[in-house]
Amino acid sequence: MTSASWLLFVSLCIAAVTGKVHFKEEFSDTKWEDRWVQSEHKGKEFGTFKLTPGKFYGDADINQGLQTSQDARFYGISTKFDSFSNEDKPLVIQFSVKHEQNIDCGGGYVKVFPSDLDQKDLHGDSPYLLMFGPDICGPGTKKVHVIVNYKGTNHLIKKNIRCKDDEYTHVYTLILNTDGTYVVKIDNKEEEKGTLEDDWDMLPAKMIPDPEAKKPDDWDEREMIPDETDTKPEDWDKPQHIPDPDATKPEDWDEEMDGSWEPPQIENPDYKGEWKAKEISNPAYKGKWIHPEIENPARTSLTAEDLKLAKFKDIGAIGIDIWQVKSGSIFDNILIGDDADEAAKHAEDTWGATKDAEKKMKETADEEDRKKADEESKKESDSSKNDDDDETDKADKDSDDKDDHDHDHDHDEL
Repeated sequence: MTSASWLLFVSLCIAAVTGKVHFKEEFSDTKWEDRWVQSEHKGKEFGTFKLTPGKFYGDADINQGLQTSQDARFYGISTKFDSFSNEDKPLVIQFSVKHEQNIDCGGGYVKVFPSDLDQKDLHGDSPYLLMFGPDICGPGTKKVHVIVNYKGTNHLIKKNIRCKDDEYTHVYTLILNTDGTYVVKIDNKEEEKGTLEDDWDMLPAKMIPDPEAKKPDDWDEREMIPDETDTKPEDWDKPQHIPDPDATKPEDWDEEMDGSWEPPQIENPDYKGEWKAKEISNPAYKGKWIHPEIENPARTSLTAEDLKLAKFKDIGAIGIDIWQVKSGSIFDNILIGDDADEAAKHAEDTWGATKDAEKKMKETADEEDRKKADEESKKESDSSKNDDDDETDKADKDSDDKDDHDHDHDHDEL
């Protein structure tokens, strides 16, 4: 084998094992605005993005990303890349987001679009292929969205995947495999997995309740029944309220004016409530009736094309289309490819290489802020104390002046 043939062979082998990166954005230069298009959709008040690593970070260059900068705004921005299909390859979507503003309500997800996206008109109803990432609103909503478009309808994942809700950078990864399985990772750790068919309602159910089956009339689901031999005690029935035996008629009670006096009612200590027979095990109990199921006839008409879930022929754009009450989220290190291992390495080289330093920088800043707050509090306390001392000194002086005046007056009288 010649050297040229050997090099070609090696190149082909490397290509066979190296995944394809269709899109990567690290926001490492100031020309990002040439690549990304801001939406101008009418009727929406859009906020602006700025390029920054934020208030705290592990590495200013690696952690530099797009940050939402205005409160109570919609955000719409997108970029395109060469269109591709994932019909015979895995699809990996990965990005990082940092909610350094301690977000109270707002999205932190991305959307993947076909190549015909009208970028200048991007808005909430723009058709998309996938929506993935965290969404937070109050204590009740802290989840990772995984929404898949199937035949023009958006389908939400049926599982609840909790997102991170702190102020640090986190990496979100979605892996769609060719065999119809998926994996959701946060910070390179698997958080959820399963199949697209089981965890989304995109296809008709495999089994359905048999429409011909019905519960037999004599099917008894009562586990316990009243004991028919049990009888109510003769002294059971007592009134719930009785006249207060300790009450006395007021001395100024005038029956002609006030009417006949009656003592107030109190709870009867002997009252036992409504009598019910004790319960015993039901000898006729058959358990909970379970509706028999049959194979869903609607599935017989499914074609091979119908069974292609999350298989897209035209993937050509990615964007951020969100609403935020409090701004400050930083999106960074966006990657779209077909190799989960390569995505994991990219996450380690970016988030993994800077997360500890980011945390240390924030903790140091928080400690400095705490010290400043303590100093300000002490200054205010000392100032208040000095004001109180001045008031006390003034009061003492006024008292001394009054005593001197009274003494002089007494002397004059003498």
